[in-house]
Amino acid sequence: MPTRHRLENGLTLLHEHQGAAHVVAWQIWVNVGGADEGPDEAGLAHLHEHMLFKGTERRGPGEIARDIEAHGGEVNAWTSFDHTVYHTVIASQFAREGLDVLADAVRFPRFDPTELARECEVVVEEIKRADDTPARRSSRDLFRESYQVHPYRLPVLGTPENVRATTRERIYDFYRRHYGPEAMTLIAVGDVPLESVRTWAKELLGGDWKRPRPPGRNRSIEPSRTGRRIHLVPDDAKEAWLNVAFAIPGANHEDVPALDVLAMLAGQGETSRLFRQVKRAGRLVNEISAYAYTPVDPGLFGVGMTLEGEKVRPALTESLRTLAQLVAAPPSEEELTTIQALVESEAVYARETVQGLARKLGHYETTLGGFEAEERYHARVAALTPDAVWQIARRYLTFDTAVVTGLLPAGAQLGEAEVNAALDEAAREPGVTTPARRVQTVPAAAMPKLKGTGPEAGRVVTETLGNGATLLVREERATPLVAMRAAFVGGLRFETEETNGLTTMLARMLTRGTASLGAEEIQHVMDACAGSVSGAGGRNSVSLRAEALSRHFERTFTLFADCLLEPAFPEEELERERHLLLQEIAAREDRPSSLAFDTFARTLFQHHPYRMPQIGERATVERFTAEQLRAHHHQFHDPSRMVLAVIGDVNTTEVIDRARTLFGSAGEGPGPLPTVERDEPPTERRRVHRVLARAQAHVVLGFQGLTVYDPDRHALEVLSTVLSGMGGRLFTELRDRRSMAYTVTSMAVEGLDPGYFAVYIGTSPDKREAAEAAMETELRKMLDERVTPAELDRARAHLVGTHEIGLQRNAARAALFALDTAYGLGLENFERYAERIEAVTADDVQRVAQRIIQLDRATTAVVGP
Repeated sequence: MPTRHRLENGLTLLHEHQGAAHVVAWQIWVNVGGADEGPDEAGLAHLHEHMLFKGTERRGPGEIARDIEAHGGEVNAWTSFDHTVYHTVIASQFAREGLDVLADAVRFPRFDPTELARECEVVVEEIKRADDTPARRSSRDLFRESYQVHPYRLPVLGTPENVRATTRERIYDFYRRHYGPEAMTLIAVGDVPLESVRTWAKELLGGDWKRPRPPGRNRSIEPSRTGRRIHLVPDDAKEAWLNVAFAIPGANHEDVPALDVLAMLAGQGETSRLFRQVKRAGRLVNEISAYAYTPVDPGLFGVGMTLEGEKVRPALTESLRTLAQLVAAPPSEEELTTIQALVESEAVYARETVQGLARKLGHYETTLGGFEAEERYHARVAALTPDAVWQIARRYLTFDTAVVTGLLPAGAQLGEAEVNAALDEAAREPGVTTPARRVQTVPAAAMPKLKGTGPEAGRVVTETLGNGATLLVREERATPLVAMRAAFVGGLRFETEETNGLTTMLARMLTRGTASLGAEEIQHVMDACAGSVSGAGGRNSVSLRAEALSRHFERTFTLFADCLLEPAFPEEELERERHLLLQEIAAREDRPSSLAFDTFARTLFQHHPYRMPQIGERATVERFTAEQLRAHHHQFHDPSRMVLAVIGDVNTTEVIDRARTLFGSAGEGPGPLPTVERDEPPTERRRVHRVLARAQAHVVLGFQGLTVYDPDRHALEVLSTVLSGMGGRLFTELRDRRSMAYTVTSMAVEGLDPGYFAVYIGTSPDKREAAEAAMETELRKMLDERVTPAELDRARAHLVGTHEIGLQRNAARAALFALDTAYGLGLENFERYAERIEAVTADDVQRVAQRIIQLDRATTAVVGP
């Protein structure tokens, strides 16, 4: 249960102890956002957020990030319409250091004019990156049409003109007006005692720090809509992006719980109305979802969809008719009961990570008047009836005042008249609800929660099943959840030019029907278990993953085994997935950074399967057959080859017994695995430029890397971390000092065969040549100079700390255990990770740099103008 405390200066402190992992999340929520800016301040709240990382009275530019990373933590911030939030996650032994950094940033920022000018250019690059993203363009149009007066109509990032016009005086005045202790809430969640938090908060954020009470929110009130608003524009996106939205109240309104339930009923998850009727049955969209956006001021109930341009008319019509069903009749009792259970389970999943719980507490405390509002929220959801949800739909889904926006690619035919006709038709003739294929729902009381009390708790138990499969079980009691992952060696590495994309298709088809259950029935079972199940195809593996409330372990595990062992690969589902995958391939140019990496891989690797895109190519995907999938599954996914990890609130003995029953039969035995020939490293420079008309150029520069078995891989990780991160050399030089990019980083991607080491930047086309030269300069320094002791310490601490932070969730641990064991690395890779990283020396880093970074043999891929 959280504890609230207020300092004498008015700052609110919220603390909740969470001891499952030895980490702490600190968050400072400031009650100012993009919607609180003045007429000439567009983008100022967001630029201000950036500037708090650009130096304080005690720390120079970049030192805030370097201090956190040197203590094994992560630090960042975000700006919304209503709040600005500064956050860090750090090992609990360095909890005070983490708070000291955040407190220093919000109390003593310098706002150096030179740094401000540099950061303005960084934000302009961020705006260009957003302009290159269809999702951001679509969202921008929706908010601009939905709000005519209220500041939610303006993008939080601002415009390049406004950002560049910002002076030190203007940004400092904004800080003085809005950044007082009474406008701040400090959230502390994790392995840290309340008394320590209180003491540190008084010392670092209390004392003599006082400010006049910040001004209240003074925002223009959006008038009620009196008609429809329609905004359709041609766009060079490869897919159409459509939005339909209705006005709803803000976060504190009593109707919000019902609106959230209505959104889940309409378009969240595979059993929702829009998914079943528009995507599955109609095959009219690639993606579709609904949401209730409820900020401080009145929000939006929206539906968003992506689709082929030629389907915009029927897709919009069917989506509107599906919404009209919700206005015409109440949902079923079963639909509502399932959604109520899912809402309740979301609170459980949020407790898996300290940062997730901190964010939830921050939202309730700052937006809804106090963390106590969460209990009231869940009580209202639990008390809803089908008629109550129906009344909410009738109240807010008013087609006469709907907002419709769209980005229309070449060939898409949709005009204002057609939109009005579709809205009129939906209001007159709502569609007929297609019942989901249901399976018997097991009451929670019939599925007792498993509780382990044996000595296995907290350690990994390894069991070899009768057929040779490996089972790993670890009991974790922090939350009533369970995660499971079954992994097989395979993936892209076993594909050819003729079968490229087969792994991705097979992984998606694992949950598309079994001998006993259809795709909708599988999803309904998982909804009833408040969980999820999905396949995953990677470069080196294929796996199936699931998580659920632990009281539903038996049911989830049984379904998991059914999907893994008995996939039916039904023809109808194959055609659905083929169509969606082909659309994803067609829309690759809408993701230019990903396209840059695909182009890089194709250029670096000449023969190895790593050269191919994981989603495949149109020609190969069009040829896949159900028989081909069955043959591939039979050849490579024999249970004897499986590594299965089960992590969570379970009893080890019962898991082993059940696994023996479900997976332990001998089967036919595995066939031989293919031999994969490795590529030789390039012997000369390779370069490719894929021309794409975008606001930014995306550059990947890299080299053949290492395997997961190479003893140098830990040194390469340290090298990459010296370069990357907010405290790394690339960020410091190319972003902080030279304002070349919003995103610049490095990465080491290992595989069962040699992978790659690369650096990446997204920059303006006129800065591209200079950015490439600067990246090469930083790489050359790694060859010529040993890293400093401070850099080495920061990189090692950051890797060890973020490793721990990243493994808070059961699903993350299950994936690591299963994949490491499948690759032959064993649990030792997890258990000795910190030791091996700490053993890396500066000489090791320079040696691996000289081994990998061969600048005269570099591969460069550019996507952009």
